[in-house]
Amino acid sequence: MVSYHCDGTIATITIDDGKVNVLTLAVLTDLDAALSQAERDDAVVVIEGRDGVFSAGFDLPVLRNGGPAAVTLLRAGFDVTARLLAFPAPVVIACTGHAVAMGVFLLLSADYRVGATGPYKITANEVAIGMTMPAAAVEICRERLAPAYFHRAVALAETFSPADAVAAGFLDQAVEPSHVREAARGVAAHLATLDRAAHDATKKRARQRALTVIRAAIDADFAADPVQAPAS
Repeated sequence: MVSYHCDGTIATITIDDGKVNVLTLAVLTDLDAALSQAERDDAVVVIEGRDGVFSAGFDLPVLRNGGPAAVTLLRAGFDVTARLLAFPAPVVIACTGHAVAMGVFLLLSADYRVGATGPYKITANEVAIGMTMPAAAVEICRERLAPAYFHRAVALAETFSPADAVAAGFLDQAVEPSHVREAARGVAAHLATLDRAAHDATKKRARQRALTVIRAAIDADFAADPVQAPAS
């Protein structure tokens, strides 16, 4: 469900479960392993979904069943977002369609996001389905979304089209679906020309406050009673 291909300075990680790219523990574990390989390859990363969907978010049956399995899944997801936010090389996401809930938080954790135009939904829908958004997710949204859209996205669970998602800060650009992967690789090729050490040091400096808050929020989400941790 997660494949990896490195071509010179660009590593492409593709998530494709044949359906809606649900983020199971297995998918998140493989995504983390692919990021480790990209780090060893010293490559700029492109993460892409399947046609029509980037990711529909966490495995909801696991979350609704609760217990240790739900906690492990949640923690794995937000640990990956923190890793992406601090990744030493540039990370580009090709948002190939819908991005929902945890799919949105992955999207917000990349350096640059290229989305597909069309009838696709970009939404953090936790409140709409009766779930309190985890503190870590709130802080990721606070870091990356335009201030005027933050409350609408987080507390009102607004659904955005790809075009509106650019204004809100979920995406950096939206292109025709047939061009989204090519556009993402074009961005990655440009970012590969940056001085890697300077990029890494500057990214960490720019996000130091946010990463401290987000990592503390991840711990806080599960510290009091991890079995009853808030779901996403």
